Amino acid sequence: MSKQKIYFPNLNGLRFIAAFLVIIHHIEQFKSIYKYENYWGSVPFIGIIGKLGVVLFFVLSGFLITYLLLAEEQSFKNISIGRFYVRRILRIWPLYFLIILLAFFVLPNIDLFILPNFGKDVIYSNLLLKLFLYAIFFPNLALSLLGIVPYASHTWSIGTEEQFYLVWPVLIKWVKKYRLGLMFFIIIFYLGFLFFMKTQYFEIIPYKKLIKTFWYTFNIDCMAIGGIFAILQFQQSSLLKLLKNKLLFYFTIVFALLLMVKGVYIPYFHYEFYSVIFGIIILNFATNNEIKISLENKYFNYLGNISYGLYMYHPIGIILALFICSYINYLTNWFIYPLSFAFTILLAGLSYKYFESFFLKFKGKFSNVISGNSTY
Repeated sequence: MSKQKIYFPNLNGLRFIAAFLVIIHHIEQFKSIYKYENYWGSVPFIGIIGKLGVVLFFVLSGFLITYLLLAEEQSFKNISIGRFYVRRILRIWPLYFLIILLAFFVLPNIDLFILPNFGKDVIYSNLLLKLFLYAIFFPNLALSLLGIVPYASHTWSIGTEEQFYLVWPVLIKWVKKYRLGLMFFIIIFYLGFLFFMKTQYFEIIPYKKLIKTFWYTFNIDCMAIGGIFAILQFQQSSLLKLLKNKLLFYFTIVFALLLMVKGVYIPYFHYEFYSVIFGIIILNFATNNEIKISLENKYFNYLGNISYGLYMYHPIGIILALFICSYINYLTNWFIYPLSFAFTILLAGLSYKYFESFFLKFKGKFSNVISGNSTY
């Protein structure tokens, strides 16, 4: 049986925008670590965009993975969980483990990459436990419980994605009739447990610190919100008449930009609120032919294709840029920002071409439904 190919336009561009937000956030953070002039802690926009960039990644993952699984089931009457896992391994694991090896065993031995107050004594404390947690894809626990490991701690979100990938195809495969209900149940359960953790009753539960640490970084509710938009699109729900609306789309874009520029934090439902906004934007960018904004060009497509590398390598790129700017005594944002992005794009591009592509070429053997969005 021939393979089905699915392509949603503009999503590569959105992936780059998500990585772009994270990189800006970390440029200011690294500047503050080196005590260079910075906006860390003083500009609300800088404070919220890092996690919101990651949340955008989460909603994109929820949307695309859910849709691709539904398409596989429709075309082939089955969802192959094993093949799904192999595809995720080929995409995620090689670069993930390369970054972990660099962060623990290479970069701490190069003076240029040793951050103030983060020498080997910090990195190698509880080394075996840290390595174990990173190896089993719980970097979110390693970060929260054991502290920062420069050049590796940002992989907490990769751990969250892997935890999501572990359960998602199983849920989609075995819950057939009430998938929208499943998405809402996941969101309500996640938020309900967050509320429960703030009550006195949670204090009597064993391993409460471990559970709390994991739950705060799991964020499966954001991915479920992406899943809702995927199911609505796949089922051609009547709600699409409301959601796929160019005026709603333009309003949502402007509204999202204003909220982020102002650094607006939404009490209780911060990430869920932004996830819904991102879901509307993703749905329209991917499926609404009436919108006039397009991210479909060779530059955004390329940057979206290497967005995983942009995310993984950007701390190295930033440090290289700060080193050069410091060396020539030209510590201005007009130089720091372009140089940070240039180094990051260079590293990610080389990695994609000469390292990641070796593994990606095997993905097709395990794919019944091929996504034109090559990250997936």
